[in-house]
Amino acid sequence: QVQLVESGGGLVQPGGSLTLSCAASGDRLDCYSVGWFRQAPGKAREAIICISKFSATAAKGRFFSSRNIAKNTVSLQVRSLESEDTAVYYCAAKRSPACSLQKTSYGDWGQGTQVTVSS
Repeated sequence: QVQLVESGGGLVQPGGSLTLSCAASGDRLDCYSVGWFRQAPGKAREAIICISKFSATAAKGRFFSSRNIAKNTVSLQVRSLESEDTAVYYCAAKRSPACSLQKTSYGDWGQGTQVTVSS
């Protein structure tokens, strides 16, 4: 089991960018596939991107995720932020190598970090 802590959230202006970090303890995060999810107020938690166990990076549209093995972290960069990106962002980990965008595939979750996009 791995413990995850997200950080890097905050208030960002529309059009800006942000980098979130998911720090792991209790195990090596490069032994896990890591997914990023977000949950906006009143909405269901949705998947953003997954970085598989054997990958160093993953990209999807405005989202880019990468590993820092030395720091035992995975980061999520978000570009061109919009008000619709306002949400609590979560990272989650699973041991199997295959990536998944299904919430139920992940057993370990962080507590989330709030991202607010507003002028």
